[in-house]
Amino acid sequence: MRGAVIHAPGDVRFETLDDPRILQPTDALIRTAVTCVCGSDLWPYRGAEPIGDAHPMGHEYVGFVEEVGSAVTAVKAGQFVVGSFATSDNTCANCRNGFQSNCLHREFMSTCQAEYVRIPNAQGTLVATDEVPGEELWPGLLAVSDVMGTGWWAADSAEVKPGSTVVVVGDGAVGLCGVIAAKEMGAERIIAMSRHASRQNLARRFGATDIVTERGEDGVARIKDLTGGIGADSVLECVGTAEAMQQALHSARPGGNVGFVGVPHDVAVDGQELFFSHVGLRGGPAPVRRYLPDLIGRVQSGRIDPGKVFDLTLPLDQVAEGYKAMDERRAIKALLRP
Repeated sequence: MRGAVIHAPGDVRFETLDDPRILQPTDALIRTAVTCVCGSDLWPYRGAEPIGDAHPMGHEYVGFVEEVGSAVTAVKAGQFVVGSFATSDNTCANCRNGFQSNCLHREFMSTCQAEYVRIPNAQGTLVATDEVPGEELWPGLLAVSDVMGTGWWAADSAEVKPGSTVVVVGDGAVGLCGVIAAKEMGAERIIAMSRHASRQNLARRFGATDIVTERGEDGVARIKDLTGGIGADSVLECVGTAEAMQQALHSARPGGNVGFVGVPHDVAVDGQELFFSHVGLRGGPAPVRRYLPDLIGRVQSGRIDPGKVFDLTLPLDQVAEGYKAMDERRAIKALLRP
């Protein structure tokens, strides 16, 4: 088969790889319907994370089951399935508590920008749709496998409630999906922090009521102006930088909550400051599997359309251009079709 391989910062190639095969009775093999480039893939692409030896890339996927291991009964060959970037057995104590992304048998997906993918823990990870959805729904269902599930987790972690005021820090795909989640959870006011017109427009389509273009402490000051000097009830941190975390923490009111889902890079939280702020902080890798049935249903019913975050569609063999376009902020998120 063919798939994406990263060799060095800025160097992603489309290469011939070994065909995946069943290694454990709990595995499944899928033929990729669509996949994509994630904002978190840009960390190694930009040299912000070590790459080591050349290796495949990608952790977002939907596709058709080709083969299942002997222990897999939840899905069968021919079905269209959606999974999570973090696999889970969905039966261990952590899974039963709703934290499938911390499953005791968790494996992170890392080979999905390819024509075929092996899915570990398939029994607990994959959710089949009732029938094969129309191709117009594939982008939205692909978003559910990570960015929509992660945006939902950010809003859930920040305890967004009906009638609340929410700030979203970050205008990438996760932040934009966080706007969708806040709207679905009943937020009355959703303030998106963004400097890019195309992303601002999409945020408004998704439900943002206000746009703040300032960053850092200037951004915090603007949030305070918009909230009577108090701050927001819930803040979604969807970037992962030190500046974004500080902006999020300072934008929340006393008693408010921050949900942080951006993979942290050089982020440090001052314990004294957090202690006296009365701000709650929760986040981490999104337990996407917890939300899959609900989010799949919302996409299939047309209630939400997170697939709109894909503003660039390319054949899979042009995956390198997808990385480049996102790195240069010419695209929010690149959809790849095998």
